[in-house]
Amino acid sequence: MSMSFERYMLDMVQPMRDDLTRIGIKELRTPEEVAESLPEAKGTTLVVVNSVCGCAAGQCRPGVAEALQHDITPDHLYTVFAGQDKEATAKAREYFAPYPPSSPSIALMKDGELVHFIERHQIENRSAAEIAEDLTNAFDRFCR
Repeated sequence: MSMSFERYMLDMVQPMRDDLTRIGIKELRTPEEVAESLPEAKGTTLVVVNSVCGCAAGQCRPGVAEALQHDITPDHLYTVFAGQDKEATAKAREYFAPYPPSSPSIALMKDGELVHFIERHQIENRSAAEIAEDLTNAFDRFCR
């Protein structure tokens, strides 16, 4: 792959990364960052598996942003980028068993254990508002 193409890809996905980082979600770019962050996190942790697809842009990222306006939110907010930070994404997915790899997807963990998961098929056929409602219901249940 040429350097100019790599630079183009980085420039193209940066706004997709920014959609989440500008609302306070921390990117985990390496498997080491994932391993240091997810199993050690006490309390509740939201992990967004970001992607370049249309449903990530139209439903997932806006739904997450809306949900994070709720009074009750997770203690920790992380994201990995499928197709971009492949090793970090693969490491994060180890914590989402028994769910198969899915992007975009949204995981809610409590004390390192998965307690709620929204798969791609539950994102692509729903609105951002429906995803936000699903998340806020999970926040109410697990983040108190």
